[in-house]
Amino acid sequence: MSSPPILYLQDVNLTFGVTPLLEGADFSIAPGERLCVVGRNGSGKSTLLKIAAGMVEPDSGERFVQPGIMVSYLDQDPTFKGSSTIGDYVLAELMDNEDKQRAFQLMADLRLSPEQGLENLSGGERRRVALAKVMAPDPDILLLDEPTNHLDLPAIEWLENALKSLRSALVLISHDRRFLSNMSRSTLWLDRGKTSLLKKGFHHFEDWRDQEIELEMTRVEKLDRKIEREEHWVRHGVSGRRKRNVKRLADLASLKKQRRDHQGPTGNVKAQVNEAEMSGKLVVKADKIIKSFGDKKIVAQFSTQIKRGDRVGLVGANGAGKTTMLNMLIGELEPDDGNVRLGKNLQMLVLDQARAGIKRDWTIKDALTDGAGDYVTIGDDKMHVIGYMKDFLFHPSQMRTPANVLSGGELARLLLARGLRHPSNVLIMDEPTNDLDLETLDLLQELIADYQGTVILVSHDRDFLDRTVTSVINSEGEGQWIEYAGGYSDMLSQRKNGSENSEKDSSKLLDNKNHEKHAISEPATHKTVTKLSYKQKYALEQLPREISELETLIDDSKKLLSDSSLFTKDPELFSKTATALDKAETRLAEAEAEWLELEILREEFEG
Repeated sequence: MSSPPILYLQDVNLTFGVTPLLEGADFSIAPGERLCVVGRNGSGKSTLLKIAAGMVEPDSGERFVQPGIMVSYLDQDPTFKGSSTIGDYVLAELMDNEDKQRAFQLMADLRLSPEQGLENLSGGERRRVALAKVMAPDPDILLLDEPTNHLDLPAIEWLENALKSLRSALVLISHDRRFLSNMSRSTLWLDRGKTSLLKKGFHHFEDWRDQEIELEMTRVEKLDRKIEREEHWVRHGVSGRRKRNVKRLADLASLKKQRRDHQGPTGNVKAQVNEAEMSGKLVVKADKIIKSFGDKKIVAQFSTQIKRGDRVGLVGANGAGKTTMLNMLIGELEPDDGNVRLGKNLQMLVLDQARAGIKRDWTIKDALTDGAGDYVTIGDDKMHVIGYMKDFLFHPSQMRTPANVLSGGELARLLLARGLRHPSNVLIMDEPTNDLDLETLDLLQELIADYQGTVILVSHDRDFLDRTVTSVINSEGEGQWIEYAGGYSDMLSQRKNGSENSEKDSSKLLDNKNHEKHAISEPATHKTVTKLSYKQKYALEQLPREISELETLIDDSKKLLSDSSLFTKDPELFSKTATALDKAETRLAEAEAEWLELEILREEFEG
């Protein structure tokens, strides 16, 4: 038997201006509950949490909190008014000695100094201070709005472990899929003002949501067909009894109103990367680069090669130097020693976390047109700004909305819209997932997957890294950086294995099967092999020819399969061609990886 709720909202309605935000929303929290609230940017998730916290009064509906229950709320953008130091802010209102001891332990765990002032804190520091504040009193209910925003990976993993150990019930809003999957046991979907509860964690949500949308579309199609039948009757069958006709016409009017009032699911962003001409095969080659600021060593001899088509993620704790490393790799910052060589014909598109390039007094229209005219220039083409806005889920009425009043998610979409106008073959992204909703994250992942160029990104989103990158460059501390094949989970697995045999992990490898590389931070272990073997030399000479033949075979197979009638005319040929195409694409990936490994070895041996 389930426990009675200690907090619930029932039939909550709230309208901003003329637009309903919440329409009959409900949810309840039982002791020890682990609930995540999900929905599109602007759907009202944060407002719903504020109503639950008693900070916003709805237009109608009921809020109940069991007497004696303590509720703590973490705002997306906390303010520190009335306090001068971190300690003052965290300890304020704490009367119990046990709570104060817990507060000091939390500050220590979160790498916070109680004596530090509250001015000039970074985004990550502000978030850690706010977390210490809301967790210290050990509340019965913790309402957390985007708790992982601006946190680095060590802090996110610490937060997960800390929350799991609490007795508090949790209500979470986050864009971090891995965090939600690890922390939730039930999921509340807020969509078009209404709430739907899935009594399973976030891991099961997206499949369930897609099924619900599909069922809704089926119901709408049935309604459309019923309206069509009734309209046919109106045009051709109004010859019967008058009372029956009047009622049927009234029913038809009701059906039409029901159809007009139905609001379909919010669309997805329709964006494409404006790709430039192909870059050279080599994009970046870093050789024993070193960088320090004062006595702090940021990079201590790091070497790597980034080839066309690679997707590389930079990860590490805040302050480790990820942005510094990124700027050195793209030629924006000179290393103190060593050198960075950039490939030929590179056109870089940089999307940074500072939201650079958008002036404070610009409207959405100004930001997309650079303050000139009504058309957006996309490469050599032009598109009316309203059409381009719709592709990124902005309503035409928002055209003159000042950019500085947009939500974090809207600003992130605006930055994407601005950046994707420009042709590129190298995509540089610094914390691209901040404030994006799950659907826009999906789009970003698809853009990266379809992008023909090279991607280098900085992110703390573990799920995003696993879905997008082919290698991860991780800060190991004290200026040491190691590049691991695969995504973030692959890195953790390799580091675990590497701790058992660290000497083997310090050599530079290539995983042929996955076409992924494993580069290392210098200094490397001593190499006993100094030149290619005869077999390796022969393979290096023959592989380009094999790659060219495979590319031709793949092109021919695709042309043949593009004939939509082939399966009907010759199913055997269709099957053979599809099988040959699959084998050729698999072998092409293996051959390219093998050639790349041998080419890297040849360059190393030749100095």
